Order: sequence, then C-alpha cells, then structure tokens
Amino acid sequence: MGAAATGVWLNHISRATPDVKRLAKFYEEVLGFERIESPNFGDFDVIWLKLPSASFALHLIERNPLSSLPEGPSGSTAEIAAADPKHLPRGHHLSFAISNYDSFIESLKGNGVKVFEKTQPDGKTKQAFFFDPDGNGLEVGTWVQP
Repeated sequence: MGAAATGVWLNHISRATPDVKRLAKFYEEVLGFERIESPNFGDFDVIWLKLPSASFALHLIERNPLSSLPEGPSGSTAEIAAADPKHLPRGHHLSFAISNYDSFIESLKGNGVKVFEKTQPDGKTKQAFFFDPDGNGLEVGTWVQP
C-alpha cells in the first residue's frame, strides 16, 4: 500500500432521498442545520446543509429514479416509521454530540419519533438512536467536545 494521505478532513456526507425539501426540513428543525449555497445541477435537486459549529456539510441529493443500484435505505414511509431504532445497523448512522440531551430526547418523543436510549458502562455517556424520515440512522450523545 502507498503512502497515507495527509491533511485529510471530513468535507461532506451525502444522503440520497426522493424528497430533498422534506429531508432538509427535518435536519434543519431537529438538529439545527442551516442551508448553505448549493450548486444547480439542473437534472436533479440538491440542498446542502451545515451545522454552525461544524467544518463539514451534509449534501442531500435527489435519488435517481432510473437507477437500478441501491442508493441508500429504502422502504415506504410506513415501513420507516415502524422501524425499531434498537435494531439500527451499527455501521449505518450519523452521530452528533449535543449539549441538551434530555430535553432534545423529550422533544423527539413528543413529536412521535421512536428513540432507543442507552447509557455506557461509565454511567456518564448517554446515547440515543433514531431514524430520519428516509430511514437513515442517527445517533446523539453526551460526549464532550475534544
């Protein structure tokens, strides 16, 4: 194997979705993302989002309806709503540290979002898992910013 890359940093995470506006609204309202300048690709919609405190962006891209390749989670809205976050695949999620964990979790539950919570063996670190409207796994936790 060749030399490792240097100067590497996370630039963006992409999520394909059939409805970029609906998914953007979720990330804006639930996690506080803000819209940033997005290119016009003409053939498909994109919305780019960023957290005020983050150096990376979240790119929401309209799913190609003609593609035979899977572009991410699939299923009807009813199937996604019935998904149990306790069984969220451990390798398929985005994770965010938050400072208002308890009130945030209550807000999610108050809005009908199914949440699976656990506390790490240290007794201090709380984590919660849930899904966005497209079935993408999300995690929030009480980690302290390094």
